[in-house]
Amino acid sequence: MQVIIITLLLLISLFALGLQRAYQQVPLKELRRRARQGDPLAASLYRAAGYGYSLRWLLLSLSVITTALVYVYVARVAEPWFAAALVVLSLWFMYIWLPAQTVQEWMVKIAAKTAPAISWLLQYLHPVTERLERLFRRLRHIRVHTGLFEEEDIVDLLERQREQSDNRIPESTIHVVQSALTFSDKPIREVYTPRRVVHSVSVDDAVGPVLLSELHDSGFSRFPVYEEAEDNIVGILHLRDLVDKKRSGKIRTYMKDTVCYIHEEQTLRNGLDAILKTHQQLFIVVNSFEEYVGVVSIEDILEQVLGEKIVDEFDAYEDMRAVALSQANNDRKTRNHPAGEPGDEAN
Repeated sequence: MQVIIITLLLLISLFALGLQRAYQQVPLKELRRRARQGDPLAASLYRAAGYGYSLRWLLLSLSVITTALVYVYVARVAEPWFAAALVVLSLWFMYIWLPAQTVQEWMVKIAAKTAPAISWLLQYLHPVTERLERLFRRLRHIRVHTGLFEEEDIVDLLERQREQSDNRIPESTIHVVQSALTFSDKPIREVYTPRRVVHSVSVDDAVGPVLLSELHDSGFSRFPVYEEAEDNIVGILHLRDLVDKKRSGKIRTYMKDTVCYIHEEQTLRNGLDAILKTHQQLFIVVNSFEEYVGVVSIEDILEQVLGEKIVDEFDAYEDMRAVALSQANNDRKTRNHPAGEPGDEAN
């Protein structure tokens, strides 16, 4: 009877190790990617593998406990030295020889079949194993990586590098690299300058001292040019094009008639690619209704890439949206209390 128990315990230990190897055959992030793409085998495996360290704790604990019980039972029926030798041989077989072998397809299928039951068990054990894992990480200060890197992995690596006492990478360098890695997924709507703040000019505006003074005082160096209505953008005026020019004529004489548009939901990566391909430094931002909502410049995007403020034409405003909101509130007060109503002070 005890021989049967010993054999059963060894099989359970081997089965636990086999399951662990089957679940770890493919890195977790790659397994998740395959599952999202509709791979049924990957989806089944991910149900259990998704618990990460909790799954490892469960299977490793099962293997260790059963191996220890084997030693106890063998020690009862044989000499202690024989029990110790058997356990050492079992450990060598299970933890040295077996891991060097290729995972068989049948074992992966068995792992997929048992995944629902294991995931059901792990949903109750996970709160405990998660605390054990956190304690284990604090004690070891070692992190085992899955083998596949994504952007967030590198960002996390840099963040941990910053916290190292012997860190030799300058803070400014880490900040720039992190910004460069994370800027591409941000939408244009988070960085563009709202239309209410943008200083626009008409194609029919006459170039003269008064207009030039207004343009200089605005703090901008590039201006959308409209015709008839401010929604009808027909060109871009660069302030530098008015330098050393004869101060006469209309704006249409000096403007660039190339106008580029970009949707507010497109990413900063799209915006940077568009700037590089078109060589335009200012884009008109539109919403889903094709309405002109603001502008985005090359400086706006580079600030996100570098993670640093660039001295540009928008430095006159600390927060563009705050300025736009303030102007909107002033316009609302003006509409609600027009000049000449009772209570207004006469000039």
